Amino acid sequence: MFGKLLVTVAVILGAFFVLRQRTLDERENSKQPPSSSEHARDEFSSDMRFAAYMTVVLMVGLGATLYYFRWQDDHTILTVTLHRESAATPISYQVYKYQLQDHSFVTIEGTSVTVASNERMEILGLDP
Repeated sequence: MFGKLLVTVAVILGAFFVLRQRTLDERENSKQPPSSSEHARDEFSSDMRFAAYMTVVLMVGLGATLYYFRWQDDHTILTVTLHRESAATPISYQVYKYQLQDHSFVTIEGTSVTVASNERMEILGLDP
């Protein structure tokens, strides 16, 4: 949703600068004194450059922030406990969140575990 808001703001800013450019071109074509036209064009050019830099900084900063939060969430350590019918005590494993799948997971040590249909898998550490 936040991405849609950013795209909307970017489109509005783009439309603003395009309309401003048209206005400056119309003033230039109506033969106003060259000094004011050059000044207006330089001002528009610096405004566009500033807007472009700010957009790039905003997008790179936002992308890096979202990537960091995703990475941080994916590397949350979960405790997976398998309860087997034949075993008296359950077996616990430490797993990164991104390694957890429907019926299998890879532990922190790199062991691949597949959960059988008669086993019950309990996951501790997930947010509700």
